[in-house]
Amino acid sequence: MATGTLEAAAPAHDTFPINGTDYIEFYVGNARQAAHFYRSAFGFQLAGYRGPETGVRDRASYLLTQGKIRLLLTTAIRDDLSAEAKTIAEHVQKHGDGVHDIALWVEDARDAFAKAVERGATPDRDPVVLHDDHGEVVVASFKIYGETVHSLVERKNYRGVFMPGFVEVSPHYAPEGVGLEYVDHCVGNVELGKMNEWVDFYAHVMGFRNLLTFDDKTISTEYSSLMSKVMANGNDRIKFPINEPARGKKKSQIDEYLEFYQGPGVQHLALATHDILGTVTALRDRGVEFLSVPTTYYADLQERVGAIDEDVDALAELGILVDRDPDGYLLQIFTKPVEDRPTVFYEIIQRKGARSFGAGNFKALFEAIEREQALRGNL
Repeated sequence: MATGTLEAAAPAHDTFPINGTDYIEFYVGNARQAAHFYRSAFGFQLAGYRGPETGVRDRASYLLTQGKIRLLLTTAIRDDLSAEAKTIAEHVQKHGDGVHDIALWVEDARDAFAKAVERGATPDRDPVVLHDDHGEVVVASFKIYGETVHSLVERKNYRGVFMPGFVEVSPHYAPEGVGLEYVDHCVGNVELGKMNEWVDFYAHVMGFRNLLTFDDKTISTEYSSLMSKVMANGNDRIKFPINEPARGKKKSQIDEYLEFYQGPGVQHLALATHDILGTVTALRDRGVEFLSVPTTYYADLQERVGAIDEDVDALAELGILVDRDPDGYLLQIFTKPVEDRPTVFYEIIQRKGARSFGAGNFKALFEAIEREQALRGNL
């Protein structure tokens, strides 16, 4: 079974230690409505807020949480009051709703920022200390592909809900979670010929290693293909697959993304669960739409992947895919784009030992994506 090239384990050589993903910030056109969608459909809780009622006149931000996941949805209210609000508005105008910031939780933001810049990162925001009655948070950021950034967040001296400027909220409407636990990985799409440039960036600037490599023979269908490399930090808590298009008969999903997003950016977030059957059932019942694969995918599933704990009929009913590598197996499913632009979508994943990313499912998955592209007239 094809699983791509799993690189030999390398000793950790991170430029700076990373504890995990701190938050992921989306710039959106209407944060209030987007927050309601993620609460109703994905089971996130509204935990914090910043906006006019808290003294911020130009933008509003809603903090959503589930398990260890923090999503921050930010919208511009008045783009004439500050450069930051103007940037948010322009980002949404160009890209639609999309990820602006993949924030990383670090022990020393000043030191991490200095080391990243010394190794070639382009600064976005110099370190700043934010204070309130709950302590202080140190934040800095540098640029990555497109208009995306990595913030570095140091919060060891903070006990508040999120960070200074936010107030804790406890709304009456609090739908149950669906079992999402943490961010497994974030996937970026970049232009043709740029993948290795960003692989080198993560290797040189942040000390990441190339965990997996997929070429255009592994990730291909009759019509389109792409190439991907997965970069990971020393403790494997942070994993960033980076995709670029490869030449094919028709437009690939990466080409479609780059066209509608108008440049490189985050294609999808993979959110982990410990019960994918329960999570996907709850998401489906709340209106989340998933890609579907032919029922023939399941005809010889156990012959392809070996013994699994889950009932194959239950997996088939929901459209959940399975793949195995030398360390175990994983279960995964992908939503359709969650916006009108065919850009951002989500992966729900459960790992049972597997370290890979489901290469054995790529053909079935990409054919499902191509069917959706054809319906949109973009294949």
